[in-house]
This record gives sequence, structure tokens and C-alpha cells, in this order.
Amino acid sequence: MKKLLPVIAGIVLGLLFVMSAVVILFNLVQAPPPPEGTPTAMFFAAFGPTGYLTFVKVFELIGGVLVAIPKTRNFGLLVLGPIILNILAFHIFITAGEGVFSPMILVIVALALYLLWVGRKPFAGLLN
Repeated sequence: MKKLLPVIAGIVLGLLFVMSAVVILFNLVQAPPPPEGTPTAMFFAAFGPTGYLTFVKVFELIGGVLVAIPKTRNFGLLVLGPIILNILAFHIFITAGEGVFSPMILVIVALALYLLWVGRKPFAGLLN
């Protein structure tokens, strides 16, 4: 069970990011636009048309696949780490804290922190 839990956590975290990326990259679902003039609307007005959203979603896809595979999990966490921090920063600074404690964000952060804790020995080498 001790070795199975990180595998399950990696697969779940990986699937969350892969599904999120695929939905946007293949335009499967249209999200309702944010209210005009809000910081969120201004943020996405710059984020979408510039191609930056596509750039981030490609890395979410790559990171999600890497995290789901046990041998490449730590590399996947290195790819997804900045993305997760940006998701948190968006909710803290752009939406003024709204959504920071949504279940999906809590699950993503908890799974990433758990996987970092389980794989902390290889990351400890980065500190030297």
C-alpha cells in the first residue's frame, strides 16, 4: 500500500493536468467569459490571444504525462511546479483570494505536496 499510494496520487494529478490541457488545446468546452472590466477579464484578454495560454497548456500536458509515469514523476513535478504556483498566484492576486480554497485547487496542491514529500530524497540533491 505504501508504494501504491504515490502511484495513484501521480496518476490522479497527471490526469487532472492532462484533461485540463486537452480541453483547452482542442477547444472541447467553451468557458463562459468573465465579467467585462474585471481583473480576470483583463488577465485573460492578454493571456489568450497572445498564445501564452497554449504555451502553458502544452507544458501542463507534458507535465501531466510525466507525473503519471513513476520513473519520470520528479521531472513532471519540476514542470508542473511553476504552473501550480501560477494557478495559486492567479487566485490570490487576480481574483483577490476567490477560489483559492476551491476543492480542485486544494486537491492539486495536496497531491503535488504529497508527491514532493514522497520523492524528497532526489530533490535534496538540488540543494547541494
